[in-house]
Amino acid sequence: MIEHHRRRLSASAALLLLCCCCWASTAAGAELADKLRDDTELSQSTAKTFRRIMPVRFYSLLEQNPVANSTLSLRSCTIFVPTNEAFQRHRGSTHVLYHIITVALSKDQLPKTVSSDMDGNPPLYITKNRNGDVYVNNARIIPSLTVELTNREGKRQVMHIIDEVLEPLTTLPTAKPDAITNPDAYQFLQQADLLNIGDNRVRTYRSQVALMKKETIYSAPGTHTFLLPVDEGFKLSTRSSLVDAKVIDGHVIPNTVIFTAASQHDEPKTSAAFEDLLKVTVSFFKQKDGKMYVKSNTIIGDAKHPQGVVLAEIVKANIPVRNGVVHLIHRPLMIIDTTVTQFLQDNENGALRKFYEVIMDNGGAVLDDINNLAEVTILAPSNDAWNASSINNIVRDRKKMSEILNMHIIKERLNVEKIRQKNANMIAQVPTVNNRTFLYFNVRGEGSDAVITVEGGGVNATVVQADVAQTNGFVHIIDRVLGVPHTTVLGKLESDPMMSDTYKMGHFSNFNDQLNNTQRRYTFFVPRDKGWQKTELDYPSAHKKLFMRDFAYHSKAILERHLVIADRVFTIKDLAQMSLVSDTVLLPTFRDSLKIKVEEEAGHLHDEYASHEWTGYVIIWNYKKINVYRPDVECTNGIIHVIDYPLLEEKDIVVSGGSYLTESSICIMLANLIMITVAKFLN
Repeated sequence: MIEHHRRRLSASAALLLLCCCCWASTAAGAELADKLRDDTELSQSTAKTFRRIMPVRFYSLLEQNPVANSTLSLRSCTIFVPTNEAFQRHRGSTHVLYHIITVALSKDQLPKTVSSDMDGNPPLYITKNRNGDVYVNNARIIPSLTVELTNREGKRQVMHIIDEVLEPLTTLPTAKPDAITNPDAYQFLQQADLLNIGDNRVRTYRSQVALMKKETIYSAPGTHTFLLPVDEGFKLSTRSSLVDAKVIDGHVIPNTVIFTAASQHDEPKTSAAFEDLLKVTVSFFKQKDGKMYVKSNTIIGDAKHPQGVVLAEIVKANIPVRNGVVHLIHRPLMIIDTTVTQFLQDNENGALRKFYEVIMDNGGAVLDDINNLAEVTILAPSNDAWNASSINNIVRDRKKMSEILNMHIIKERLNVEKIRQKNANMIAQVPTVNNRTFLYFNVRGEGSDAVITVEGGGVNATVVQADVAQTNGFVHIIDRVLGVPHTTVLGKLESDPMMSDTYKMGHFSNFNDQLNNTQRRYTFFVPRDKGWQKTELDYPSAHKKLFMRDFAYHSKAILERHLVIADRVFTIKDLAQMSLVSDTVLLPTFRDSLKIKVEEEAGHLHDEYASHEWTGYVIIWNYKKINVYRPDVECTNGIIHVIDYPLLEEKDIVVSGGSYLTESSICIMLANLIMITVAKFLN
């Protein structure tokens, strides 16, 4: 009896010692904070961090657990202690022994897998990412708060503070005690109905695994990541029959354990379906609303497994099993069995929820139009893209929103590979469902580092998820809503790769300074880069000087000819209608006026891969006919018309005698003129 009390006292003393160490750290933190108060260069958050070290709730759970008490008094151990904030976020019971391992390990000593002290010794998985962060399952170790000590038995003990409560896989209260302890992924699949995984069921997928005799891939020892589609994802009656052996392989990432918080987002991992004739990768990504998704990318497909990306939302993540981690997903990967319309409808609560809501709020006619297209590609703005304040002003304008939505629809199957082909020698120009509106694609970089941008209606968007494949086309998720301008004329000029030469010329001549003025309305005829390159062939000497600082005066004067300043903007359609009334349209510019005529003209797209005929516009200036390459690029303070050639003649920068007048020579001439005038006045 005396020995029993002595042991309880020893355990309590060890626990108190551990806690005292924590509070000693807190005191040290407070002392440090006092020291930091006089040092404005250092952060004052350190003391606050230390005060959060040992939550009372976790201390209470440790104190009440006899196994934990015994471990603290007699053995070496490592304890992973969640912060107060982690407990506040946590729902459900806390399993103290799952936070303890019976060996003392510093952060650098932690191996990839350690056994917890919980019944059955379920493993904890350690991940070290590229940033140097260390994770225990899905919880990050806060390195500055680690405490090491020695108990009265001389045993080393380590406490790591983590930002999330560790959650083991447990059975439902209705299951028999110890019915399932530390299951592997196959046992999880077999007995999922007895496990605490919410309302999720995996019966359909389990049947297909048995039918295809793929049990061994889930029972294989090691550390793997398993993606299991729930029954909700098999609403389409034919979908389950498409889950063959290769599709099942595509739901397993071998020899790698991926917890969502520790994962490198958008980093493709090789799936078990990666061989000579079929190559499938899997990656994770997170939206700003916190939802996690996983995607398969069939890089090389076959007759049964077409190329393309399939997205699935993770409905329950980070379920640890004996041979890795399980994530439950809302639909199977690799299977492409829905149309674009069905995909959007399926996203009523998914990654494109707001896009679908806007379509339906606008009457749903756009969805009917998409459904009637044999081949279609959608540029679908992400949920976050619809949060831009500029959209709130027009979202209730049905006519305008219909035009904007149609700007996101292309009447052909257009994946990244085809965009690359179009982009080989120029920015790819692609018509939308409205043949008078075009999108302009640009691809920079190669492979997984490639960045794809698309411009439409004055908005430049980045493709954040490409090639989401459907039976009749593709969906590309973009980060902005096209057709809703959010930048000034200067901002557009600076960011658009097609207008870089005009921006450079305007920058060194100080012409650009005015273009951020939101009190004015500009109509700017901007020569695209290829247009300036053409002048090098036509006027080589003049072209060279246009881009020299000594000729900034001339460059500025030429650009001012292209800039119309008025109390309104002029769309290309406005200018064409004005040209019908009067043979010449007179537009006010900074120095004088611009005389042009705008006509509609049938032709072909500026794209060798395009078969579409189109009706475009040309500007007639000084008897020259100049194509309008991109009309009506809207900005917050004006509109840009991108043209194929500048409003330029060689004489624009040539003075009498064939000599060129530079900015410095102009200054010298003016200085001499002033001196002569003053001398005459004094005489």
